[in-house]
Amino acid sequence: MLNKTIRIGTRDSELALWQAHTVQECLENLGHKTELVPVKSTGDIVLDKPLYELGITGIFTKTLDIAMLNDDIDIAVHSMKDVPTALPKGIVEAAILERANVNDILVHKGLDFLNSSGTIATGSLRRKAQWLHKYPDHNVVDLRGNVNTRMQKLTNSNWNAAIFAAAGLERIDLKPENYIDLDWMVPAPAQGAMLVVAKEDDDFCKEALAKLNHEKSEICVHIEREFLRELEGGCTAPIGALAKIEGEEIQFKGVLFSLDGKEKVEVIKKVTVGAEQGLGKICAQEVLNNGGEEVMKEIKTMMK
Repeated sequence: MLNKTIRIGTRDSELALWQAHTVQECLENLGHKTELVPVKSTGDIVLDKPLYELGITGIFTKTLDIAMLNDDIDIAVHSMKDVPTALPKGIVEAAILERANVNDILVHKGLDFLNSSGTIATGSLRRKAQWLHKYPDHNVVDLRGNVNTRMQKLTNSNWNAAIFAAAGLERIDLKPENYIDLDWMVPAPAQGAMLVVAKEDDDFCKEALAKLNHEKSEICVHIEREFLRELEGGCTAPIGALAKIEGEEIQFKGVLFSLDGKEKVEVIKKVTVGAEQGLGKICAQEVLNNGGEEVMKEIKTMMK
């Protein structure tokens, strides 16, 4: 059966293609034949509306989901933070690759503005809320498009800086010299991780991809996504989560912010590796009980 060609679906942005090529290389090293099938997603085409206004969870993954269910592709490669916590019926997680840099970074034109007024660009509610929490006097503007487009928009604008995921810029060698690590910012659940999905009934692809799975990364992102799923209930909100394995211990930090960044509910927990079952859910419940429920209600009202 090694003669079956695995068709790899991917978005056609430079970063998405880099991710797909990485998976392609891994599979070919295992002796599989592969073919890349680039597909355009609505998230890439509609650039004039903030993501959360488009009203679709999984806007970047939807097109590939449809292509897979229509049997145009066999597997799809995603930035895991873009993938909804509930996958479509018939599609399953097949591999989570070893996680890259989880941090957000600030690409800037000089840092004098940090102590005065400034304009920061980001399309993410999570980054916006955390930035305003720390710098309440700054102005945050919306920034959309793939990584290259966003970098170009920053260059052509009068903004002071823009926030990016470090992993995305590092993967396609776009990380400039004028950046700082935002290690105080809690990343998006599963940031820096790549997910490969396959059809539930496709044992051939599932077996091939199982060899690419990185167990420690899988444990951490599952905790983060469980935290997200429990909190969101189908609504986009400023949520950050990070699980890390240090020796025999898993350290977890989760945050929920109000849209304006003024309110913050945080949870920090440690458990032994192997005892992480339900950790994301427990931490989310703690956030909801400590004021998070009111914050989520307010967000849902404002998003209507």
